[in-house]
Amino acid sequence: MGYADMNQVGTGLRQRIYSRAFIVGSTKNRDNRFVYLVLDNASGDTAIRQGILDGLSSLGGEYSRYGKMNVAVTGTHSHAGPGAWLNYLLPQITSLGFDKQSYQAIVDGALLSIKRAHQSLAPGRLTFGSTEVEDANINRSPSAYLANPEEERKRYTSDVDKTMTLLKFDRLADQKTIGILTFYPVHGTSLFGNNTLVAGDNKGVAAYLFERNVKDDVEYADDFVAGFSQSNVGDTSPNTLGAWCEDGSGLRCTFKESTCGGKTTGCHGRGPYFREMDQGTKSCFENGRRQFSAAKDLVAKMKSTSVKIHGADSVAAFHTFKDFSNFTFRSPLDAGRGDLETCYASLGFSFAAGTTDGPGVFDFTQNATGGSTKNPFWYFARDLLHAPSEKQKKCQEPKTILLDVGESQLPYAWSPNIVDVQLLRVGQMIIIVSPGEASTMAGRRWKDAIAKSATDILGISDPIAVLGGPANTYTHYITTEEEYSVQRYEGGSTLYGPHTLAAHMNLTLTYLPYLRDTPSRKKLPPLPMGPDPPVNTDISYSFITPVAYDTAPIRKSFGDVISSPEKSKTYKPGDTVKTKFIGANPRNNLKLEGTFTAVEYSAPGSNSWEVVRDDFDWTLVYHWKRVNPVIGTSEVTVEWLIDDDFYSVGNPRKLKSGTYRMRYFGDSKKLNGDISQFEGTGDTFQVQV
Repeated sequence: MGYADMNQVGTGLRQRIYSRAFIVGSTKNRDNRFVYLVLDNASGDTAIRQGILDGLSSLGGEYSRYGKMNVAVTGTHSHAGPGAWLNYLLPQITSLGFDKQSYQAIVDGALLSIKRAHQSLAPGRLTFGSTEVEDANINRSPSAYLANPEEERKRYTSDVDKTMTLLKFDRLADQKTIGILTFYPVHGTSLFGNNTLVAGDNKGVAAYLFERNVKDDVEYADDFVAGFSQSNVGDTSPNTLGAWCEDGSGLRCTFKESTCGGKTTGCHGRGPYFREMDQGTKSCFENGRRQFSAAKDLVAKMKSTSVKIHGADSVAAFHTFKDFSNFTFRSPLDAGRGDLETCYASLGFSFAAGTTDGPGVFDFTQNATGGSTKNPFWYFARDLLHAPSEKQKKCQEPKTILLDVGESQLPYAWSPNIVDVQLLRVGQMIIIVSPGEASTMAGRRWKDAIAKSATDILGISDPIAVLGGPANTYTHYITTEEEYSVQRYEGGSTLYGPHTLAAHMNLTLTYLPYLRDTPSRKKLPPLPMGPDPPVNTDISYSFITPVAYDTAPIRKSFGDVISSPEKSKTYKPGDTVKTKFIGANPRNNLKLEGTFTAVEYSAPGSNSWEVVRDDFDWTLVYHWKRVNPVIGTSEVTVEWLIDDDFYSVGNPRKLKSGTYRMRYFGDSKKLNGDISQFEGTGDTFQVQV
């Protein structure tokens, strides 16, 4: 999910994806609290959020304190997670519709993480720190960034934000650290569009490495959680070596259009290990390692240099909806401009060009300067779906509309027009919960405006403004008006026209007083709630074939071993070991909180086995293949890259020499619908560390 490529069909699991929940509450007023969710998926979503809210409501009791106002649902923007769970038609198309199982897994995982966070609530201390991470992101649309005013650009040393901000959660009772929450902008596109294994991409790696690193550290709680949240990610890329032509020419892609020979298809960003030809796997791990290392070093420095979140009893949150299809407002940056307006959602020609992280197709180019804008076929195809009105065309200028998604309502809404507006506050920190991918400069303007107004309106002398998202619903991109005028991918994907950012800033600034202390808030008029967006879970189409049945080959059983590691060979770190089993469809049981795979170790002279790797681990991979779809036979390959120094970074639990084996845990489905568990145990093999 993320690259919108129908050929990217899942074949297995590299890394479990998680929901990580952070609850901040006042010790003086138990109703003043908020939930910040970090999901290892592409974004927040209207239906997902509503499912979470419905689940909290049904739990009742203390959970009734969490609701529409104070629950923020953000995604790390991984492009390597399952799809088919989004609320609107457009992103459902390339996933063959909506899948209830995929949707429910996310909702259930999010609710479980909130329950665990709630059950662990205790008096604590919040501290804040920041550091520069120079080598984990670049700007993938620098020509659009240069359209911003030179005077504004001179205020910054880079065309992407290099600052990682970190909120540290410490429990007062035993002084243990129970969580960290970081904000740092880098796209979850380290794994390429040809990757077919589920994973949390680079932020999933960073969280995995941090949580693995502190398992035996007495300064950290046993249930410690590391959240690596996204920030103003819009024009960032993890492919830090830049964009190059993959035609053997050794040339860089063109600066303005990101093309090679006039086409986008051959232009691709390169990560630090692009030569590995591994769908971006090693580069992804390296990018996550860089974020982990920066966060770990920052936590160490914060022992002497952290900023205490003071006035932590000043906890507040608000949420409302606004219809962006025709919102008229005054510019928050220049009141003298007169009225501005937003438009029905639409996507431009450059949207179809893709990015250097995931190039598009046909004759589409970024900047919308290629042959596509002169090709009458694309206008015919557009108008066949929904022809934009003259008013819509004018409102969206200079965007040339390719998909008029906001006015497309058949068979149900294609994209959101009703947009979430949300801010969270704890002490002097304000979190902007952004529904779209804000570009670098858009995020900077938004954070600066909130910080300045927090001083004027909330009386905060030293405000800290951070931005998290994409959250609550997915509204594609939020660029500055100047970047929008260039119409690269990000501008072409800014749904509501050139004043999208200004509209978001206007609304959050207008409602900022609702983050005041409780007595002051009670004096304000009720917050306008706005229209509710549609929730399409019950009417969404699905063309995903359900699991009919599984069978094992004649005279074989599920879990039987097909092939094993070589008995005569002693494996070493860096070697890859595989065991192949007779398997079944993993959709029969997603094994939430469980594992499909395991590597077990037996010490010399021992008859017992200890699990040393499972689905949690990056280097243990589960591959599933339907061998014969007619009779329902499958094979599962469990593949372990024995951790070398690169992959064991920061791991306190080192591998030992000795005897190992692989396990597979599956579930098969009979024709009558009955599902049965089974296990497979591979042959033993030797590892010398």
